[in-house]
Amino acid sequence: MSTDALVQFLSRAESLLARAESLLPPQLGAPDWAASSAFRYRRRRGVPVLEPVRHVATIRLEALKEVDAQKERLLQNSRQFVQGRPANNVLLTGARGTGKSSLIKAVLNEFSGQGLRLIEVDKADLVDLPDLVDLVAERPERFIIFCDDLSFEEGEAGYKALKSMLDGSIAAASDNVLIYATSNRRHLLPEQMRDNLAAKVDENGELHPGEAIEEKVSLSERFGLWISFYPFSQQEYLAIAAQWLRHFGLGEAAIAAARQPALIWALERGSRSGRVAYQFARDLAGRGGPGALTAATPADAPIPDDLDQA
Repeated sequence: MSTDALVQFLSRAESLLARAESLLPPQLGAPDWAASSAFRYRRRRGVPVLEPVRHVATIRLEALKEVDAQKERLLQNSRQFVQGRPANNVLLTGARGTGKSSLIKAVLNEFSGQGLRLIEVDKADLVDLPDLVDLVAERPERFIIFCDDLSFEEGEAGYKALKSMLDGSIAAASDNVLIYATSNRRHLLPEQMRDNLAAKVDENGELHPGEAIEEKVSLSERFGLWISFYPFSQQEYLAIAAQWLRHFGLGEAAIAAARQPALIWALERGSRSGRVAYQFARDLAGRGGPGALTAATPADAPIPDDLDQA
């Protein structure tokens, strides 16, 4: 073969390879790991991207009130993980607005200086978890895969992918990755009355749940640690509101005067969650603090002694 023919052949071969490579699925590239302690996994026009979070939430553990037991359990598990000891994947479930997501962000801030990193993944992108875990497997940092407000409908692809990643894949899970998920549903899937129709009772009276129920609880069971959050009492709600008012710079006298407006705010919202307490404090501080109390509370507004009785 002449030199010209060989050059022409190699050129055509390279062109053919380039076309073949364009048909392959796009590969996930590594980000600048030094750019942040938190990252977001996204698909942009079908291309997987791991983006640094430029402004990470600054919430600290001491800012979270009335969830001390939950805080201690998550803190201990995360400490074990950062120190290279065995630790569990965690499912945080319960009442809305009680600090589930905030607690995970606070744990990141607590341990980021010790090499802890967080990667937020949307439910729709859970099918890409194996690629994401492979990307970070050889990194020296410890990674929390964070799935916020997680729940599934029947037949969603991410459900099976998450189950396999938690426990069930033939590939061993990397020891520098844990999954932390929050949800208002304990079992992450809607539970319906018709699921119980498949239950059977044997001759000894023993109940055997149907396969539909077994399937629905199988995902949540693969989280090694369950942490439950409960609705706040009135006193707990007021304590949280006071904490946020201090955060926004109000003094103790103003905080005491804000008790009734805080209760009315919760009554109007129909909830005494930590999120509602934060929103009240933010609103009051934004309107001028103590000077806004009169405008915030009409003189004839009824103030219940306890919202449970309202």
